[in-house]
Amino acid sequence: MRCIHRTNISTNSPWEAANGYSRCVKLERADSTDFFFAGTTAINPDGTIEHEGDAGGQARVILERIGAVLQEHGASLADVVATRMYVTDVAHAQAVGLAHGAVFKDIRPAATLMVVAGLVDPRMLVEIEAHAIASR
Repeated sequence: MRCIHRTNISTNSPWEAANGYSRCVKLERADSTDFFFAGTTAINPDGTIEHEGDAGGQARVILERIGAVLQEHGASLADVVATRMYVTDVAHAQAVGLAHGAVFKDIRPAATLMVVAGLVDPRMLVEIEAHAIASR
């Protein structure tokens, strides 16, 4: 299926322009719109971290941020078909999984949770990517 229109969605974080990426890429097609979210964290543009030390809290903030972008562009978290969660310690897996489950309990996207050595800022305990497909 051919892409009709591509939109790069920015949250105006200083890292997007400096590192050459978009928070989300929106691909509009004849019958659907795809949203591809870059790894999203709980860091704010001013460098502060939401819920420092709380992986579950960070996951909730991240999913709220993803949901807000989807809503702003005519979609919702119900359109999410896949997520990838990266945690910096296996001890965070349950809290992140519970936050994910609270949001996606009835939607049940394909999901992967991986333990990684670290993220770019040690205060970041979780990073989440998502792919959503909204029918047109």
